[in-house]
Amino acid sequence: MSETTPAAETAAPHRYTAELAAEIERRWQDHWDAHGTFAAPNPSGELDGQPELAGRPKKYVMDMFPYPSGAGLHVGHPLGYIATDVYARHQRMTGHNVLHTLGFDAFGLPAEQYAVQTGTHPRVSTEANIVTMRQQLRRLGLGHDRRRSFATIDPAYYRWTQWIFLQIYNSWYDEAADRARPIAELEAQFADGTRPTPDGRPWAELTGPERAEVLGGHRLAYAAESRVNWCPGLGTVLANEEVTAEGRSERGNFPVFKSSLRQWMMRITAYADRLLTDLDDLDWPEAIKLQQRNWIGRSEGARIDFPVHEASGAHAEHAVTVFTTRQDTLFGATYMVLAPEHELVGSIVPAAWPEGTHPVWTGGHATPTEAVAAYRKQAAVKSDVERQAEAKDKTGVFTGAFAVNPVSGEPVPVFIADYVLMGYGTGAIMAVPAHDSRDFAFARAFELPMRCVVEPSDGRGTDPAEWDDAFSSYEAKIVNSAGEGISLDGLTVTEAKAAITSWLAERGVGEGTVNFRLRDWLFSRQRYWGEPFPIVYDEQGTAHALPESMLPVELPEVDDYSPRTFDPDDADTSPETPLSRNEDWVTVDLDLGDGVRSYRRETNTMPNWAGSCWYELRYLDPHNAGQLVSPEAEAYWMGPRDGQPAGGVDLYVGGAEHAVLHLLYARFWHKVLFDLGHISSFEPFHRLFNQGMIQAFVYRDARGIAVPAAEVEERDGRYYYQGEEVSRLLGKMGKSLKNAVTPDEICAEFGADTLRLYEMAMGPLDVSRPWDTRAVVGQYRLLQRLWRNVVDETTGQVTVDDTEPDEETLRALHKAIDGVSGDMAGLRFNTAIAKITELNNHLTKSGRPVPRSVAESLVLMIAPLAPHVAEELWARLGHTSSLAHADFPVADPALVQDEAVVCVVQVKGKVKARLEVPPAISDAELEAAALADPSVVAALGGATVRKVIVRAPKLVNIVI
Repeated sequence: MSETTPAAETAAPHRYTAELAAEIERRWQDHWDAHGTFAAPNPSGELDGQPELAGRPKKYVMDMFPYPSGAGLHVGHPLGYIATDVYARHQRMTGHNVLHTLGFDAFGLPAEQYAVQTGTHPRVSTEANIVTMRQQLRRLGLGHDRRRSFATIDPAYYRWTQWIFLQIYNSWYDEAADRARPIAELEAQFADGTRPTPDGRPWAELTGPERAEVLGGHRLAYAAESRVNWCPGLGTVLANEEVTAEGRSERGNFPVFKSSLRQWMMRITAYADRLLTDLDDLDWPEAIKLQQRNWIGRSEGARIDFPVHEASGAHAEHAVTVFTTRQDTLFGATYMVLAPEHELVGSIVPAAWPEGTHPVWTGGHATPTEAVAAYRKQAAVKSDVERQAEAKDKTGVFTGAFAVNPVSGEPVPVFIADYVLMGYGTGAIMAVPAHDSRDFAFARAFELPMRCVVEPSDGRGTDPAEWDDAFSSYEAKIVNSAGEGISLDGLTVTEAKAAITSWLAERGVGEGTVNFRLRDWLFSRQRYWGEPFPIVYDEQGTAHALPESMLPVELPEVDDYSPRTFDPDDADTSPETPLSRNEDWVTVDLDLGDGVRSYRRETNTMPNWAGSCWYELRYLDPHNAGQLVSPEAEAYWMGPRDGQPAGGVDLYVGGAEHAVLHLLYARFWHKVLFDLGHISSFEPFHRLFNQGMIQAFVYRDARGIAVPAAEVEERDGRYYYQGEEVSRLLGKMGKSLKNAVTPDEICAEFGADTLRLYEMAMGPLDVSRPWDTRAVVGQYRLLQRLWRNVVDETTGQVTVDDTEPDEETLRALHKAIDGVSGDMAGLRFNTAIAKITELNNHLTKSGRPVPRSVAESLVLMIAPLAPHVAEELWARLGHTSSLAHADFPVADPALVQDEAVVCVVQVKGKVKARLEVPPAISDAELEAAALADPSVVAALGGATVRKVIVRAPKLVNIVI
């Protein structure tokens, strides 16, 4: 495809070919490594480099952590890495000290699954994958500071991951101060009596386990019996964010069930408000901000307590607490619904059905206990999506208990139903069927009463029995809502909300509150290949944090890495962790301050997200054995500054799929570290850019099985594999789809610089685009033409001369410099390449030797994009040092503007004259010039000019 023949190589032995490109690229990559070209110094001296760079303004550029896959890279993977490299190189050339490196997010499920299948220890396979990936990335000429690289599986790294966990574990959120504080300060408040214990006993009277339980209710990292997402097919529990909308595992697509297990949790909900409000300080795509806002899900409303009313007439000690955003409709609440998993269900179910219970409420069961047990079992096997599907029939069962509507005093039956979830609010609702479609459908199915309390505006009347569906409005007036001590009738919704909220608060049965959709982060995994928890348990089961001196807690070498998996559809199973089978590691004798005692280690491991929650900080100071990061390094690279009030990384590039996983978790960890005084920035990533995806055509045979894309032939717009017609569809690129193209293949055929140019030229960086190997040759030819403009292909001599460029070339050059500079800063690399191509073509067509000043500027402009060939040409032009830190060309504003532009003058819509005018001419000046032109005067013929439309500097339209 390079169109290089033996005859051509003989005639032009110094032509830019793939072979010459490979030799140039290897040589310059070795040069960069040997001279530490991309070693960014820390001004405070924690990490040396090139001292002269330390005085420059900083720029911190990052890619999202890659996972070292055994399949290696395909050409879609490096898209973001090449983009950040181009940007970082440009920033170095514009006077910045640039930190740009890349590590590896190496814990996780793929390596463990590979180990289970092959018997290869996951560390062995992962480290081999890292070596392969480093080699592939180096071949692309990425300007990384390799001294700062690491992998999350390095004990020296995950020692600090464990240290951060302990900081979170040993902290609580002080709502009054709106920040995290050390748990020791809370314990001191309990000890001196300034904060009462939950049951009122003095702190000194509580046992060790009782104190641990009290503190656990406040810790930001805590172990609790929780409703979790249990995936038998994977043998582990999953965070909400790892479960698809269909209720299946994101990895493996197995069914996920709700189960009650004791797990480690992160109290991310304490930061919900700050995670929301601080989004305003970030330069992120609005789509990502919206996803985070929706996931956090802030809503204002009221908490209302409904006392449970026993069938005997006596009030029980229980109350059902609901959260609602429509407290104005409280008079319309005619029944209640609890999620089947609600903890109160088991406490309120009576032994027998109350007298007069409607038969449809019982589900055909003899007792409430039987009915509730049967329904709970039925609901447990459904996904959240299935439970909330709007089209499905509403199901549920009466618990046998009644609650009391606090505003009317009326008893309302309490049901359980699967359309109510524990994941939102309190897991209980007050049902107002006249004004909620789901409640309306449930009330119709169970023959429950409905009361209209919001006046319909569509003429339907106020009797819900005559309605086809609920009526909901925020604009209507409240009706039928008067009781003892309060009347909402005639108020607007807003007025009624305020009135009822005050009434509830005065009587101690409710209050205005804010609710969040966000749930605490499930932090336990029942796997081997993850960070161990720095937690041990004593003989009473009380958790103890290990001291910092005992970190890291390293993963033991084991023979069996496999978690126990189960029938994917069997919900009645429980996890068994691989580490629990290693008794020599699990049981340990330690002195934690009260003598040597026997403890048991935590046998869950941290999720794969743990290591990527803070890696941006370790890049700053990767060899610091005494601190997570030095304060000086963090303040320099990430501290708040003008335009970046929250601080953070200057540019972070990665996929949009991490909007509510990695990005939300990393923000949470960063804020905790900020609250505790370890860092000065309170957001990790100031600017976020989501690159698109490189797609490829997938070819499938009649069975729907993917066939090798490289072996498909095209004939008359149809596609054939081994003589049989196949279908073609644009999709992802990957080994399993048999359409992957490796960067090694493209580098061998064209060179790394061509690959870099092609990926950047394919289209806007944030848009997905299809890969076409046949189109790569276009960028290869650009480099060949650039080479010919500087080097004689026959002799290898530089052909530029020292003459001054002509006016046309000078203007073409400065227009290109101006455009490319703006495009580079704005990550518009495709249009930057187009401008470079245009200038290079101009020089080619001139037929004259290229002036040295123009050639050098052109080489500097293309250097961030095609650094190897640029370095080679720069050296051949007589420079003895790398251009990596050379000054990027600066445009002369006077030469950017055209000296003259052509203005079209129309009379009655027809062109009558073309005027050459200055680009900056004013509307008035242009109008006067047009009316004075002889051709225009003749065309007017003395007619009266009614209107002159001027669009300076290119158009004048005269109406007569």
